[in-house]
Amino acid sequence: MYDLIGDIHGYATELKALLTKMDYREIDGVWQHPERRVIFVGDFIDRGPQQIEIVLIAKTMVERGHALAVMGNHEYNAVVWAMPDPQNPGDYLRPHTARNLDQHQAFLAQVGEGSELHGKLLAWFRTLPIYLELPELRVVHACWHPQYIKAAATITDDQNRLLPEAWEASSRKGSEAYEVIETLLKGLEIPLPAGHYFHDGEGNKRTIVRTRWWQIDKLTYRDLAMVPSSQIDKIPHQPVADHITPGYDHKKPLFVGHYWMSGEPAPLTDRVACLDYSVAGERGGKLCAYRWDGEARLQEGNFVCVASSH
Repeated sequence: MYDLIGDIHGYATELKALLTKMDYREIDGVWQHPERRVIFVGDFIDRGPQQIEIVLIAKTMVERGHALAVMGNHEYNAVVWAMPDPQNPGDYLRPHTARNLDQHQAFLAQVGEGSELHGKLLAWFRTLPIYLELPELRVVHACWHPQYIKAAATITDDQNRLLPEAWEASSRKGSEAYEVIETLLKGLEIPLPAGHYFHDGEGNKRTIVRTRWWQIDKLTYRDLAMVPSSQIDKIPHQPVADHITPGYDHKKPLFVGHYWMSGEPAPLTDRVACLDYSVAGERGGKLCAYRWDGEARLQEGNFVCVASSH
């Protein structure tokens, strides 16, 4: 059976405490359990103080058969940050803007940008699948979208890993490969009706809103919008067309991360659970796991968490 662990963002102290709480032990340099395996939902890096240790713990567990993992948007971004843009000499597939650097600076400082270790960790990131479709369950970092899951077949190998030639294509806005990565790893965003906008947490004017894509009832833009509470009244109660959001088919339990949840962990629906409870946040975040024992309907009591120590 599996223990699925949410976004860690460089907090190794919390990860080791969580593994210990679930009866994993470090034996011969690898964390392991006699009967269970971990599945990491991505976002190992950026923000926290122990990013190298986190990646090495996860990498070793995966390589020794004690864990599986999917790619998060931060691992994807780390790879394309370091990839030269063949069409624009001197530039990179992820532009080295001040905003992108601010998000990634802590990792670069800890790993040593351009170092042998940096290259080793990036090489491992490139081996991570962009989703897992197991016989019993599914895992993707941000959004299970049937259209883009199907489209991913053209840019991935038989283990759902990005093909070498797909990295450039997936970084080009407007390409199908770009839409696959944006949706599966960063979430589904939809444009608001004409004339509507809100301001995000950094004060930027936004006309596109991140959605609670897993909801399947007939809903309005306000029902689906993930925006600061102070901005919710700016989102219209206008119905969203059925074809815009994928919902979820509920055929298997699905686990995601990415969304910086708060409060007491609970499934989003009886088949979908988010495991990101803001361990890197400033106010009372947690590192959470879900202990899956084969149940079709996910249960609140199966979450296991440790409080952030920072």
